[in-house]
Amino acid sequence: MTTELRRLRNYIGGEFKDAADGRTTEVVNPATGEVYATAPLSGQADVDAAMAAAAAAFPGWRDTTPSERQKALLKIADAFEARADELVAAESENTGKPLGLTASEELPPMVDQIRFFAGAARLLEGRSAGEYMDGMTSIIRREPVGVCAQVAPWNYPMMMAVWKFAPAIAAGNTVVLKPSDTTPASTVLMAEIIDSILPKGVFNVVCGDRETGKAMVEHSTPAMASITGSVRAGMQVAESASKDVKRVHLELGGKAPVVVFEDADIAKAVEDIAVAGYFNAGQDCTAATRVLVHQSIHDEFVAALAKAAADTKTGQPDDEDVLYGPLNNPNQLKQVAGFIERLPAHAKVEAGGHQVGEKGYFYAPTVVSGLKQDDEIIQNEVFGPVITVQSFADEAQALEYANGVEYALASSVWTKDHARAMRMSKHLDFGCVWINTHIPLVAEMPHGGFKKSGYGKDLSAYGFEDYTRIKHVMTSLNA
Repeated sequence: MTTELRRLRNYIGGEFKDAADGRTTEVVNPATGEVYATAPLSGQADVDAAMAAAAAAFPGWRDTTPSERQKALLKIADAFEARADELVAAESENTGKPLGLTASEELPPMVDQIRFFAGAARLLEGRSAGEYMDGMTSIIRREPVGVCAQVAPWNYPMMMAVWKFAPAIAAGNTVVLKPSDTTPASTVLMAEIIDSILPKGVFNVVCGDRETGKAMVEHSTPAMASITGSVRAGMQVAESASKDVKRVHLELGGKAPVVVFEDADIAKAVEDIAVAGYFNAGQDCTAATRVLVHQSIHDEFVAALAKAAADTKTGQPDDEDVLYGPLNNPNQLKQVAGFIERLPAHAKVEAGGHQVGEKGYFYAPTVVSGLKQDDEIIQNEVFGPVITVQSFADEAQALEYANGVEYALASSVWTKDHARAMRMSKHLDFGCVWINTHIPLVAEMPHGGFKKSGYGKDLSAYGFEDYTRIKHVMTSLNA
């Protein structure tokens, strides 16, 4: 008996369409390794159609009032909430994420973030009008930038789609959004829900691969390109966008240092760090995967963390006891396993270090100790359920190790010494510093990094302003 595959389609100009040339890709459930759907493999004609639809819709959407845009986004948030079970099921089938945790830890923040940007739509502020030259009054206008080409990643397909479209649409832009070729299902479902709320062409979804994304970024229509992805992908986007001077918003990789001092509450730190390191199988740019521990508590900490890893469970989405599901795809499983296989002789695997089961792309919660600063696994992003541990002698060495990577997205400090926490937060070269916690995000605060982690901010009023442009208008008082 052959099971018929689900058929996903692009959403362009308010209509669901196959790729113009009929090409498709297979969509795999990583918890089973089995194909369950097909999605369009969109080409230039599909990108052209989506950009044309977004461009045609832009003048009308740009000219809506902030209150109208707010009302539309609030309706979207309510509709997502009402159909939460469907969204969670689609996300889980497409990613292998645990159903319960997706429903409790991802859907509510996602809805809250849409509501935040709905409010932000009515709070654009600028300098007050004034006379900075005799006989002339100056005012500042904040305007939408235009059509936005947006590429979302596979680690949080639903939430990253929200981080892309919500601020852009709130500011009066129109959007062409491409989900990852491995995780299009929940984004297509979002389009189905949004269809009855937004005017045609304001929100468009184009499925496809890397070449589809490249065609979007290189297209002459968008005024802005936004991507969440790898450093390599971000560099390619920046290079492509430079050819016609598009705005670029990049949220790229991370290698978050977790600095644990000798006065930290070891039990609480271990518990929280294990969750922050293994949640979503460590497939998170902010994951607590690079732990730096004061040498006086190193052995005790490693033993406790290894036990926490052994107690952490991965498995099928419907198992309520699991913390995380599979890695996203076989290439990612190979990448994570490769880091462990290539460990230097001085490294020690304290827990895990192996694939779990014969079905799907599961990897055991892993702890590696004995590492040096220039080791591959310290310098490069693993993006899997692997926590490394290094020891440090003093605050200066902790900072040296923490800042000694090319990424600069997130970090955390664990200490009871307030002054030390403040010193560390000043000198840690990362876009976010958590103190005695790791990974919480709120819609009101910005998320984004420095160095090879990219530029631009997601969430917050800063993220909203990224989707606007500033215009100076000066008028003569003597006309």
